[in-house]
Amino acid sequence: MTTTLPDHATAWRHLPNLISGLRIVLVVPLLLLITAERYEAALVVAVVAGVSDGVDGYLARRFHWQSRLGSILDPAGDKAMLVGSLLVLGWMHEVPRWLVLLVVARDLVILLGALAWQRVLHNFVAHPSWLSKTTTVAQIGFVLWVLADRAFGWQAPMWQSVWIVAALTAASGLDYVVRWGWLARRELARRKPSA
Repeated sequence: MTTTLPDHATAWRHLPNLISGLRIVLVVPLLLLITAERYEAALVVAVVAGVSDGVDGYLARRFHWQSRLGSILDPAGDKAMLVGSLLVLGWMHEVPRWLVLLVVARDLVILLGALAWQRVLHNFVAHPSWLSKTTTVAQIGFVLWVLADRAFGWQAPMWQSVWIVAALTAASGLDYVVRWGWLARRELARRKPSA
């Protein structure tokens, strides 16, 4: 005997995607607040976005509400908020521009690698490594630290944080190139017809 969930229960399965979508919408006010140098309000929006990221991930895993759309919306929201914040902060000379370029370059390498994999092998599935996840956490923490520093006037030295984020970003980008290159060669060799 099969049991079907009531309509109101199945509707809840879209909640993680809704939360991810709202996080994407928050990118615009966040960037406007940073540009207006309203760092306290920007910090609040960034923290709300960070909490929402944890909530939607928890709900998706806890109740098995993962979806293809969610696998796109969640990282898209994270990247839009992170890269957008860094671009604006770099434009305003609040963070080193070379660091912003490094972060953007890494993300472009990942995006182009994923597109190339999908075009050639047609079976791309994202599996972020622990290094990639650590890098993202460090980048988010760095943006929050900069916003908090400006909001509360700490005038804390940033150079250590800058170099930690830079090292992780570079290492993570290199890890993607090496790991995906090796996996792609292995997959192509497996698919090659034997003579």
